[in-house]
Amino acid sequence: MLQSLRIRNLALLEEVSLEFNEGFTAVTGETGAGKSILLGALSLLAGERADKTIIRQGAPAAEVEAALFFRDPARLDRALEELGLPVCEEGVLILRRILPREKAPRISVNGALATLAALQRLGELWIDFHGPAEPRRLLRPDCQLELLDLHGKAGAQLADYAASFRAWREAQAEHRRVATEQRLAPDQIDFLRAQLARFDTVELNGEAIEGLERDHQRLSRSRELQELSGGLEAGLTGDDGLQPRLAALLREARTLESLDPASRALVERLASLAVELNDLGAEFGALSRELHLDPAQAEALNTRMDAWLELRRRHGGELASVITAREEMRRRLEIQGDLDGTLARLEEAAEAALAEVRRKAKTLRAAREKAAKSLEKAAAAAISRLGFARADLRIRVTPLPEPGPSGDCSVEFLFSPNAGEAPLPLARIASSGELARVMLALKTVLASLDAVPLLVFDEVDANVGGEIGRVVGSNLAEIAAGHQVLCVTHLPQVAAQASSHLVVRKDQSGERAVVGIAPLHDDRKARIAELARMLGDSKSRSALEHAAGLLGGTRHGGS
Repeated sequence: MLQSLRIRNLALLEEVSLEFNEGFTAVTGETGAGKSILLGALSLLAGERADKTIIRQGAPAAEVEAALFFRDPARLDRALEELGLPVCEEGVLILRRILPREKAPRISVNGALATLAALQRLGELWIDFHGPAEPRRLLRPDCQLELLDLHGKAGAQLADYAASFRAWREAQAEHRRVATEQRLAPDQIDFLRAQLARFDTVELNGEAIEGLERDHQRLSRSRELQELSGGLEAGLTGDDGLQPRLAALLREARTLESLDPASRALVERLASLAVELNDLGAEFGALSRELHLDPAQAEALNTRMDAWLELRRRHGGELASVITAREEMRRRLEIQGDLDGTLARLEEAAEAALAEVRRKAKTLRAAREKAAKSLEKAAAAAISRLGFARADLRIRVTPLPEPGPSGDCSVEFLFSPNAGEAPLPLARIASSGELARVMLALKTVLASLDAVPLLVFDEVDANVGGEIGRVVGSNLAEIAAGHQVLCVTHLPQVAAQASSHLVVRKDQSGERAVVGIAPLHDDRKARIAELARMLGDSKSRSALEHAAGLLGGTRHGGS
């Protein structure tokens, strides 16, 4: 859940620090007061792109920072580890984004610098926005299919089907590619074989290439390396080296030991040094001899290095691209050896892959048909609470002639707002207000399946009012039983049912407008006044009594 949010110099807001509670938080204020600033701050932390026009005039930078708490941060921590970012300490995620006017933007996650892409990836795990345009999404077939699969918990089944579908399409593509291959002339086949022979002169794996480049580098400086290693050997164990002098010192040390047995430990250390010195001299000598290659060895090494450099130059400069080129040449030769047989095998593989796709698509369609009946029933009950006493929602699952990326069926939501009318596609019958209520009903039904902890609703109650507004508020409170809900609303019937209440006000009494955000949930009198304002007049006695009634009739009336 969102625990705290600090905003500085964003649009008309100078600075505010807010604490958030679990459950349902309403955000209210006059039209144009700046409620979008709060949502904008959350959007910035979710990775939305921004330009510098949102920085408060005269300020050097805009800054947003939030702390979020996760009771079970395992999923989030896995994403953080994949992104190379610090995991949460005690389940707390700290996000910070600074947008300077003159410098490059800065993003940090748990104290470490991060990218905008990382912020977007994490945003998918902690916040979900539902704006005024959200109900229009319900008209799109892909959105309807997504909602049905969410209700049917078909995510894993759909991913399995998608993998099989991709395999089938790849098998098809390979068959088409081979089918368009031209038969090569004998001289072309000879050319490919000669090229493969060049590849075979070099061992194409990372360790072998690294060794080849290292050995060639040593060969190119072998004289210098031999002189250095030989000189070190002479300096350690030669006639004028350290070893003879150390031998003389060791003899004196043995004499000291015979006179003073207490010095034995020191003498043994000196003896160990003499042994180590002798070993070092021998190893430097071996290195010097190893660096001496006879002409035949040197020529072979140069030949392999020249071949590798040519292959790298011809085929992309990287080992992976060279290997890819080699395998492509081998594939072309193999195909030419038995082109008809290869085509037959590829066609058989593509048919087998298609059979697997059809089998999984059929199973997926059966699951969707079952989920459709269940969602119809649950959504109908939720819709009836939103003022559609005799409404009917149907979900039609229609088989398609060929399987596609999402299965072998289409999904269409049909709706009838009134008794006696046949359900028709939503796009043909639903008004904007009806769409909003249908979408809210579906969100209520599906909320328990949404793993994202914070749901933000921006004017989800648009185009509704009166008694239906009360039900909308009740639905949001119901969703808040399993999620943290933040809702920007103009309806007092909705705001009154929130367990927490923030008000956004714009002060234009000074030389420049200033936006402020303040909590009301601990001040019952102030909250009643705000609800009365939303009813039409914050000073009207009847509006104040109505507001008190709205607030007193809820479980979250404040103190």
